[in-house]
Amino acid sequence: MIIERAYAHSADFDEEEWPWSVPCVRTLLADGLKFTAPVTFLVGENGSGKSTLVEALAEGFGLDSWGGSHDWRYASHRPKSELGERIRFDAAPRGRRMVGSWSARKGFFLRAETALHALDRERLAPQVVSHGEGFLAAFRSKFLHPGLYVMDEPEAALSFASCLELLGHLDQLVKKGGQVICATHSPVLTALPGADIVEVGEHGMRRVTWPELDLVDHWRRYLADPQAYLRHILD
Repeated sequence: MIIERAYAHSADFDEEEWPWSVPCVRTLLADGLKFTAPVTFLVGENGSGKSTLVEALAEGFGLDSWGGSHDWRYASHRPKSELGERIRFDAAPRGRRMVGSWSARKGFFLRAETALHALDRERLAPQVVSHGEGFLAAFRSKFLHPGLYVMDEPEAALSFASCLELLGHLDQLVKKGGQVICATHSPVLTALPGADIVEVGEHGMRRVTWPELDLVDHWRRYLADPQAYLRHILD
C-alpha cells in the first residue's frame, strides 16, 4: 500500500456550491477516506460524485487531471480543481518516501474520456487498436511498478472478457506493490477478491460488500427478467 488515508483541508467554503455540495465530498472533508486494501472501488450512480472524487485524489497525488503518468503535465497546464488543491494523504509505511518526495512519486491516472490520447502521447498504445485494446495496452506496458494508479470507469471501453483480463492485471499490479483506486459501475470488476468497496451517494460514503451493492442487485434482477425493467421504459 502507498497511502492509508486521504483527507482535505476544510477551509471556508460554501456548502451550497459544487463540489462542496456533493455528499461524498462533504464526507471526505468531515472524516477523510481510509484505504484498507490495495484495491479500492468507488461505486455510485451517475452524478454521485465518484468521478469528482477520483480526479481530486489523482490531482492531490500529482497526477494530471486529464490522465497520464506522474511525469506528464497536460499541454493546457490547467490548474488543479479546488478539491484537488486541498487533498492530502497519510502514507502507508511502504509509501512514506513516495508521498514525502515529489520526485519519488509514481503512478498513472486513466480516465475514459482521454485514455487513448494519454496512451498515444506516452507511446503506450499500438498504432491500430480499439479503445478497449488501448486500455489493456496501458496495463501491459505501464502499470508494472509500485505506485498509485487511479482509474475512472475503465469498463466503459471493455468487453466482458476484457474486464476479466483487467482483473488479472490488477491482481498482478498489487502483488508488485501497486495501489489502485477505481471509480466503476462494473459488477465484474468489483468482484475482485480482497478489494475494498465504497458506495457513494446521498448518504455520502459507506463501505459495503459485493452482494450488498445496488448495482449487483439490479444486474442480477435484469438478467433474470429483462422485461420486468423494460416494460417501464418501452412503449
